[in-house]
Amino acid sequence: MAYLDAHRYDVVDGREVGVEPICAVLKDAGVQIAPSSYYAARTRPPSARAVRDAELITDITTAHRANLGVYGARKIHAELNREGIRVARCAVERLMRAQGLRGIPREKTRRTTLGDGAETERPEDLVRRKFIATGPNQLGVADLTYVRTHAGWSYVAFVLDVFSRMIVGWQVSTSLRTDLASDALDMGLWTRRRAAHDVTGLIHHSDRGVQYRAIRYTERLAEAEAVASVGSRGDSYDNAMAEALNSLFKAECFRNPLMRPKGGWKSVRDVEIAVAEYVDWFNHKRLHGEIGLVPPAEYEAHHWATIRPQHYPETPTPSGAGSN
Repeated sequence: MAYLDAHRYDVVDGREVGVEPICAVLKDAGVQIAPSSYYAARTRPPSARAVRDAELITDITTAHRANLGVYGARKIHAELNREGIRVARCAVERLMRAQGLRGIPREKTRRTTLGDGAETERPEDLVRRKFIATGPNQLGVADLTYVRTHAGWSYVAFVLDVFSRMIVGWQVSTSLRTDLASDALDMGLWTRRRAAHDVTGLIHHSDRGVQYRAIRYTERLAEAEAVASVGSRGDSYDNAMAEALNSLFKAECFRNPLMRPKGGWKSVRDVEIAVAEYVDWFNHKRLHGEIGLVPPAEYEAHHWATIRPQHYPETPTPSGAGSN
């Protein structure tokens, strides 16, 4: 049918070919089809499956674009089901393949934190590659990554809560100065305290880059009564969760054509805007497979709603406000 549709109006020797001559040639080639079959197919209403597929293609395309075009079939299937659109995963895979839709692949990133050379006294590795937490504010990981703009390199620091996979702190800079990492830490502490969370005893894990071993950084952890944990030198597996976040960011944000500004990444300003948008989507909309294909904010909200009331973080009472 598709072949006839594509070629019936071809012109040969000044005349349209038509359906009947094509059918005659196809018959001689062993592909027999009657002209009446073609005309019947053209007038036949679409099947129920074809109608359903057309609806699903719209839903799939909308969900794919709404999530920065990064989702593969597994997360598109989960997103549609969350929206009340019941569909089999195999159908999502089939239709995405037909439409040329796929998730964004990740690539390896280079190291950006700089080791301090020879082994020196450092905090103990309290994590030992076991990135497990039973609640928020128990274990956080931090790392840096880089992006290239027309104006030069920009660097991005993240602080991630291991329990919910929520990015609680981030910062962008044009240099790998200590302030880059400490500003991201300050944002993370401020975010948690603003929500009336107690961060006392938080284990803060990083690699042994100079940004995280700086006196100013360790003092900020001590002031917050957090505990520093540092992996071994030059081993990315010791900070694997933070490395994974960097990889996701590079693939889903920086290399994503839907996130790239017109004219490319011009300066650190473009990077700051993109990171802010990405973090908001990452925390409130992105489905994370490790926490049951829900967004981090939803996962944390469910946690606080289901634990015992005395452990629920209270909203601080404004100064001078009385009780009813």
